[in-house]
Amino acid sequence: MRFGDTPIDEATGAILGHSWRSGGVNFAKGRTLSAGDVARLKAAGAATVVAARLDPDDMHEDEAAATVAKALAGEGIEVTAPFTGRCNHFARGAGLAIVDHARIDALNELDESVTVATLPPFARVEPRQMVATVKIIPYGAPRGAVRRAVEVAHSANRPLVSVAPFRAMRAGLVQTKLPGTRDKVLDKTVGTTTKRLTSLGSTLSGERRVAHDAKSIAAALKELQADGCDLFLIAGASAIVDRHDVVPLGIAEAGGKVHHFGMPVDPGNLLLTAELDGRPVLGLPGCAKSPKYNGFDMVLERLAAGLQVGRADGDGVVADRPDDGDREHDLGQGADQHDAAVAW
Repeated sequence: MRFGDTPIDEATGAILGHSWRSGGVNFAKGRTLSAGDVARLKAAGAATVVAARLDPDDMHEDEAAATVAKALAGEGIEVTAPFTGRCNHFARGAGLAIVDHARIDALNELDESVTVATLPPFARVEPRQMVATVKIIPYGAPRGAVRRAVEVAHSANRPLVSVAPFRAMRAGLVQTKLPGTRDKVLDKTVGTTTKRLTSLGSTLSGERRVAHDAKSIAAALKELQADGCDLFLIAGASAIVDRHDVVPLGIAEAGGKVHHFGMPVDPGNLLLTAELDGRPVLGLPGCAKSPKYNGFDMVLERLAAGLQVGRADGDGVVADRPDDGDREHDLGQGADQHDAAVAW
């Protein structure tokens, strides 16, 4: 692409580099100049204009943006029409942004003319929220750069940008009690859990309040299982501190299997993942009683989006610490020291 001062007699078909507002002419930058435009500019006294002229191996910014944007987009994404070298990706519905950030980084290293910006991986999105944007920096991009960008987009069996939509879940909640446990605290947990689920399009279908022992937890899980719940949440009166603590033993006694204990998120590092008859079970950290965003939300969102949650899925995150009594519940008994090096 050639860019710079262009004799007015050679400007037909060139792309105006800067806006022109003089002599009764008001042209925006990026305008492809027609013969009539050139005549008006000459009448306004222009001898030269700053313009871009594409070579045969260049692609216009709008065509380049549309080509790359189409190659990036996966399920749940709506691609807008190109405008001024930009194409945006919007979420069709609520869910989580799925972004292959390694390939996005590789694409952005190809050529400075082609850029892609995205939300962070697993960011929660609402309908019509922008998830990513493709921007061609100059007025045209080399066709080779566009071709290589498309190759990167097609280099794996998954798109670079998509949205995993939330699907409705019927959750069951088990809360355990110790001497001195107040119903007010349990009621609060029901309220905050219900709001979390509702915001994801899911429901709290049942709750059981039982003694803080493995047999009682197992019996409650079986009841909720019989009721048709497809997600089981266990909020212990005391935080889980070991794989052989009361909550994981209760899951095992109900016929479930513990997958992992602890995760690199704060608050929320004492979360336990398990399954019961192929359905997810979460042993909740104390901060799950707080309405503030924490590690429980991260896992719950992924489950609601139909995504697997395993050891390799953890991204070390420090969230805002709840400012109520849940902090003591979560971090009591040396939890920081116990779980600091745990990865999931």
